[in-house]
Amino acid sequence: MNTSKTASASAPSEVKERILETASRLFYSQGVRAVGVDLVAEQADVAKTSIYRHFGTKDDLIAAFLQREDEDFWQCWGDVHKRHANDAAAELDAHFQWIGERVARPNYRGCPQINVAAEFPDQDHPAREVAYKHKHELRRRLKDIAVRLDAKRPDELAGQLAVLINGAFVSSQMFFDGEATALLTATAHALLAAAKA
Repeated sequence: MNTSKTASASAPSEVKERILETASRLFYSQGVRAVGVDLVAEQADVAKTSIYRHFGTKDDLIAAFLQREDEDFWQCWGDVHKRHANDAAAELDAHFQWIGERVARPNYRGCPQINVAAEFPDQDHPAREVAYKHKHELRRRLKDIAVRLDAKRPDELAGQLAVLINGAFVSSQMFFDGEATALLTATAHALLAAAKA
């Protein structure tokens, strides 16, 4: 296999996307630290120099992987928000529906942002910055829903809902088959009832 020839035959944007697609799959399934640049190059069928040309460093590739996951998550969130823009309760239920479905997938290995943050304790690591922004954006959006639901303490409810969602992400293996969505929704309803009491 002549990787440099294969890479040069493709447009730079195609090569970059293939590298990112491959790295994302490997990072998510095996863990970021366990996957080296050599494996990404081999699986993407590119020369290792192509990875450094498009991403600079492995850390930059990790950050690009997390950014891609971030965009996918917020695309799902945004689609739900658009469908329920005038009904915050229905929006919250719909979010827990797709989140419950996500954590119930057989190949689900948890939230990529949480996974990477756990692997890299350095607060200045570029991937941790992406993870930090993602989690704060989650809480901000949950606060927006809490305000629209007339919660007495919307910050507190947003924090509780964020803990519930992140707890589901790291505890997916504890759910029985078909249980996740119903359990998450029932817990969210209990939190909302307490927030309005």
